[in-house]
Amino acid sequence: MELTEPLQFDHADRKDIYEYVESHGSVDPEEARRALRMEAHPFGHHVAIMKRDGVLTEADGELRIAYEGSGEEEFEADDVEYTIRQARQEDLTGLVGAIRAAIGSGEYVDAETVADVIDTEGVLLRHNELESRIFFVACIDNDVIGWVHLKHPEIAKRNHTAELTLGVLAQYRGNGIGSRLLTRGTDWARDHGYEKLYNSVPSSNENAIEFLEVHGWETEAVREDHYKIDGEYADEVMLAKSL
Repeated sequence: MELTEPLQFDHADRKDIYEYVESHGSVDPEEARRALRMEAHPFGHHVAIMKRDGVLTEADGELRIAYEGSGEEEFEADDVEYTIRQARQEDLTGLVGAIRAAIGSGEYVDAETVADVIDTEGVLLRHNELESRIFFVACIDNDVIGWVHLKHPEIAKRNHTAELTLGVLAQYRGNGIGSRLLTRGTDWARDHGYEKLYNSVPSSNENAIEFLEVHGWETEAVREDHYKIDGEYADEVMLAKSL
């Protein structure tokens, strides 16, 4: 299932199953069946159809929503060996911790907001009538050391755009991991029909701005004194990249 596909179901029970799985992130099939008060045979039939159609997938005995582009790639830089893959529900705690550690002094407000949202909701991937989001993570032995996040609002006039956040733990920077993550996220967005990506950071986060500019992003607007960080005002620098 592509992130940009509209949510359409030809049977009410399939819609109910999907919404239950989507709202929980990952769920035992029997738990979902009982919660929805469905008989075993029709429930299994609907789940099988949604698996066939790429709407749901099953991993470790639990149902979850399915996104394309989940392949794992291996990389090596100096003495660092890591993988980049689509994030899974079980990455949630490690991802929240990595985001909060990577943003440090709070100079990446959008990423901080992402961490707060997924931590509060307890759900990593989203695809519903309000929004869709997907993460790719860089991992060492399945420990998250970096991420790229794409959020797509389900609004017709903006369905060609997505917001992107990205970061790497400080001790692993300088190994090209951020560039690899940005490429993975950008390629995925392009392959799924997006035309433009956005990212906003405080003007005090000069490293992030320079990093994006090196990778072809351009400043589209600046909002003066939009942030107040540790008692100091900072402009919001709104960057974008056309795909």
